[in-house]
Amino acid sequence: MKKQYKDRYARNHNTISQEENDRLKDFRVLVAGSGGLGGFIIEELGRLGIGHITAVDGDVFEESNLNRQLLSTEALLGTPKAEAAGIRMQAVNSEVEVIPKTIFITEENCEELIAGHDLVVDALDRISVRLLLEDCCEKQGIPLIHGAIGGWYGQVTSVFPGDRTLHQLYPLDEKTGEPLTDKGAETELGNPSFTPAVIASIQTAEAVKTLLGREGVLRKKLLTIDLLEQEYDVIDL
Repeated sequence: MKKQYKDRYARNHNTISQEENDRLKDFRVLVAGSGGLGGFIIEELGRLGIGHITAVDGDVFEESNLNRQLLSTEALLGTPKAEAAGIRMQAVNSEVEVIPKTIFITEENCEELIAGHDLVVDALDRISVRLLLEDCCEKQGIPLIHGAIGGWYGQVTSVFPGDRTLHQLYPLDEKTGEPLTDKGAETELGNPSFTPAVIASIQTAEAVKTLLGREGVLRKKLLTIDLLEQEYDVIDL
């Protein structure tokens, strides 16, 4: 018989009411990517009580992930990242259903993957797939929480259907119709442990506000963060 933890969410309730917390268990959230950003996002969503999380990632853990990816351990090297998300959440909060999808998002499967979800969270590292995800979310009327990291820096925005925010942030080549680059700043700047933790936490806050209809969502706004100088700016888009 599964043990019940009646005080599991007690420390949420001065920030998120018990009624709101009860609602969280009925939401379905897809996290696109289970690495640096995605691992922290899944952890935080699950601890808050989001009832159904789909973890999508076709990659496996390798040594270079150990410096920053919450789900990565020495024992799990070679393990699919999405599967590790399910294992982790079973140990942390068995009330949460994590559905691992050990595949990459493509034009062929994107819409099918996100169908039926209330929210999608972008924890990807390829710009072309981010833009594809925005297109698919727009078609299905699903909000998308975007986050990106590189070195000391990160950004977050919340995209609602029709906003086309990511297409504004990542312009396409006029001749090819493809992104000017498919990799973000992390290719040159790398990623330490602290940057994904910060950006993922802000994405999680945006996800909860969006699901619960709270004010202050970063819609048509871009939050940029410089952890080196501790500068935080909100840019109207």
